[in-house]
Amino acid sequence: MKVSLFVTCLIDIFQTDVGLDTVELLERLGCEVDFPEMQTCCGQPAYNSGYVDKAKESMKHMINVFEHSEYVVTPSGSCGTMFREYPHVFKGDPVWEPRAQKLADKTYELTQFIVDVLGVEDVGAKLNGKATYHTSCHMTRLLGVKEAPMKLLNKVDGLEMKPLPHNYNCCGFGGTFSVKMSEISEQMVDEKVQSVEDSGAEILVGADCGCLMNIGGRIDRKGKPIKVMHIASVLNSR
Repeated sequence: MKVSLFVTCLIDIFQTDVGLDTVELLERLGCEVDFPEMQTCCGQPAYNSGYVDKAKESMKHMINVFEHSEYVVTPSGSCGTMFREYPHVFKGDPVWEPRAQKLADKTYELTQFIVDVLGVEDVGAKLNGKATYHTSCHMTRLLGVKEAPMKLLNKVDGLEMKPLPHNYNCCGFGGTFSVKMSEISEQMVDEKVQSVEDSGAEILVGADCGCLMNIGGRIDRKGKPIKVMHIASVLNSR
């Protein structure tokens, strides 16, 4: 099965190890992975800020970049959601709507792809410790990926999953929200960090780097002994 990696800006710039873990994991599961080097931002920051016309430039570029891919897989529910939004953005456009729909139909978040397309729930990972999982808003509420991450995490040898109190609460990142509404964002992430502490977990796992950077940064500032890991890195642990 041929898979094109949509790596996302945050992973490409800040957390390249997550991209590497994603590729190694998919290859270990029998996929042939390529990386279209012309990929850029999906346009989500501009789109969410109201600059729709400017965002469309990035969207058209990404549609062209992944036009011939068999599957597009991304280790980010938020950015995967944006690809699924493309057909709505171009609705009524006789040229770009069908092309946007084609991209949306073949785009999957990493855990969604592993469970729903590859049909795998045990990837053979091994990691000792107590962990809890943060359900990011876009991935859970908009993309609808709720069960796949937990199915995979529950099969990781040595990993004890602890429930996260108030798990559906937003962490306060929200892309530009954390910049525009920083004081509110700070209170929200403080609540999230407290929930992680209350869970008794040693490891916080998530599937969106934006959330993990936000929560992880607050954990670091507070000096809490909690490790933050992207789910790709957990699933690639051996």
